Amino acid sequence: MSTPAARPSHSPKTRLKLTPIERRASITLALLFASRMLGLFLLTPIFAVAARAIPGGDDATRVGLALGAYGLTQAFMQIPLGMASDRYGRRPVIVFGMALFIVGGVICALAENVDWIIAGRVIQGLGAVSAAITAWVADATRPEVRTRAMAMVGGSIGISFAVSLVLSPVLVGEFGLSGLFWAISLLGFVCLLIASFVVPVVPPAKTPIIQARPRDVLAHADLLRLNFGVFCLHFILMALFIVAPGMLSRLGGYDAASLWQVYLPVILLSFVLMVPAVFYTETRRVHKVALEVAVAGLVVVLAVMPLASQSFIAVVVLLVGFFIAFNILEALQPSLVSRVAPPEYKGLALGFYNTAQSLGVFLGGAAGGVLTSLGRPSTVFLLSAIMGFAWFLTARGFRDRY
Repeated sequence: MSTPAARPSHSPKTRLKLTPIERRASITLALLFASRMLGLFLLTPIFAVAARAIPGGDDATRVGLALGAYGLTQAFMQIPLGMASDRYGRRPVIVFGMALFIVGGVICALAENVDWIIAGRVIQGLGAVSAAITAWVADATRPEVRTRAMAMVGGSIGISFAVSLVLSPVLVGEFGLSGLFWAISLLGFVCLLIASFVVPVVPPAKTPIIQARPRDVLAHADLLRLNFGVFCLHFILMALFIVAPGMLSRLGGYDAASLWQVYLPVILLSFVLMVPAVFYTETRRVHKVALEVAVAGLVVVLAVMPLASQSFIAVVVLLVGFFIAFNILEALQPSLVSRVAPPEYKGLALGFYNTAQSLGVFLGGAAGGVLTSLGRPSTVFLLSAIMGFAWFLTARGFRDRY
């Protein structure tokens, strides 16, 4: 009969410890993802106000298209580039995608009207490398620690958006809208360098990451729920930020350069309140409960927002609530995808997940712009609340056994 001393190598603590190469790969890939998302997000918190200084910037529909245009081309390119990364390698595909991102950013920086910004954002979206990055994380980590690595990548999205809320008004105030796009292009170049020289080489997977048929993913009910969730979350985010910057400017008297004074305390407070919730979720393994509560909180905030739209303090308080829920969901959902997807089609599942996210970005920006141009900004909140409620109903069917 074996004794405990005879089998120490099989202890959970030993199995679940990140190796040095896994730790370096996870951190650098999360940094790559965060830098790229920051480059995309920097426009979101400020463009609806800053665009008024250029031709076409007073057309809310075109502003919404400029914000969401990259999401449309990303939606078409996520899966093809994810599959190309299986064939040609993660690094070459990501370097190619970041080159397109830089070209699109330069076009936006040189743009003289909103239409050229839309064109530049379309080109940026062609460099859709999210699926390739997440598949690279899967390549570099063992199944026992992969959820933790995916959570790093998912959490980087929330952190990137938080940083963009504070940084973008400062950049516009100092360098103007063109300077903001040059900063975005510079971030793209940083991502290119990270992908080329910093992320460690990992052995190729023994079997392709994407080897199942799309219908295998589309037949998986819980993956569909998560895809619908990320679609709703980013639809709501983009639609909200067609309306929110102008609302804060009108109620608080802030211009584009000073909106960071509102965003900074909102983000800091939301992160302070969010961290205990994430810690509790991970230690108690109550992912389904956390998902339902966060989505329900999102619905309540959005439903109340039209009633509070004449009070600056009330809007700020509601934004804190929004970002608590948003940051929890951004960290939680990619982790759940990595748990739920069977190993034989994890890469394809991540491709669909990122496609759904990109479609939410495009349609949220477009819908928010159209509704605002029709003089119905409060309808943006109501539509978002309805979508959030539909998401809540689907989330209740999620199986809590992963």
